[in-house]
Amino acid sequence: MQDLLTPDQLELREFVREVVRRSVAPRAAEIDATGEFPWDVVEAFRSAGLMGLPFPERFGGTGSGHLMTLVAVEEISRACATSGLILAMQGLGSFALQLAGTDEQRDRYLPKLASGEWIPAYALTESDAGSDAAAMRTTARLDGDLYVLDGSKRFITNAGVAQLYTVFASTGLSKGHAGISCFMVEADSPGFEVARLEPKMGIKGSTTGELVFDGMRVPADNLVGAEGEGFALAMRVLDRSRPGVAAQALGLAQGAVDHALAYAKDREAFGQAIVKHQLVAGMLADMETRTQAARGLLYDVGRMLDADADGPSLTKAAAMAKLFCSDTAMAVTTDAVQILGGYGYIKEYPVERMMRDAKITQIYEGTNQIQRLVIAREMAREARDGA
Repeated sequence: MQDLLTPDQLELREFVREVVRRSVAPRAAEIDATGEFPWDVVEAFRSAGLMGLPFPERFGGTGSGHLMTLVAVEEISRACATSGLILAMQGLGSFALQLAGTDEQRDRYLPKLASGEWIPAYALTESDAGSDAAAMRTTARLDGDLYVLDGSKRFITNAGVAQLYTVFASTGLSKGHAGISCFMVEADSPGFEVARLEPKMGIKGSTTGELVFDGMRVPADNLVGAEGEGFALAMRVLDRSRPGVAAQALGLAQGAVDHALAYAKDREAFGQAIVKHQLVAGMLADMETRTQAARGLLYDVGRMLDADADGPSLTKAAAMAKLFCSDTAMAVTTDAVQILGGYGYIKEYPVERMMRDAKITQIYEGTNQIQRLVIAREMAREARDGA
């Protein structure tokens, strides 16, 4: 659907595709097999300037905007979802700073992130506080000119490889979500530890770990926004990061469609290519249609973000894109495995990896059950004719 992008945007997309062909696609299977974080891919992204896509030019970024960052995540994820997540995390780990950081905080951290010198992480989830973020038990108390953090976070992407963590903690447990605050935590802060890394079904080259804060002390000026503003900030961040998950999912779906089509054109059964068999052709048609429809939703959100949209309309659109793109990725990758038959189930072809990688997109950044609640909630608030 080239008419969705301008000529300049198409040129940038082609540049990203070339980086992917050269530095990502040849490594995708090995990254999955070893489960090792791909620092060589990070270096390739740094050299190409891709780590700066989510950042304004004043901080050393490319100023390309949200839409083109999403397009880049999509293109990378067509070959390797782990590598696509690296770029998506540059946004997620920095959005709190971009939205609510002071000038000093932004000047201190954003150039390091935009250059790719530093990799960020986003620490909201806890063992008993996932979808219910207000149930978090990690605390932060002011002690002179320092905050002291105690508690833990779970399922944190980039754990152990990030140099900067956006951490949410309660400065008033009795206040629920109104007591949550946001802090920037550097990886070498005393009392901070990555307790373990999780073995996973998919996105194996991306680290996912547990963070522990044991009397960890951070300067008071590392507070982002005011005390008690963290929950609202976290939700605004998710409105901007959920499209990144959607882009990762869309890339997986498109990659699976491409591989399934190529196989179906080459594989013969009963005297003809299986792409000509009605049942297989019907599956491919549905896969293509769902993928293109998902792209329309995602690119619309990218344009909304580039137009500085905020509030309920963005919340709903981001949830819809995340929901539909990730459900599409799971359905399409599963069908791709089916089309390839026995070959789809073994590692000779990448579709089994894509199916495993796709599953997480329905879970993180808010499960798809939560996305449906968010969408319905915003629908109920809307004033419509006949409603």
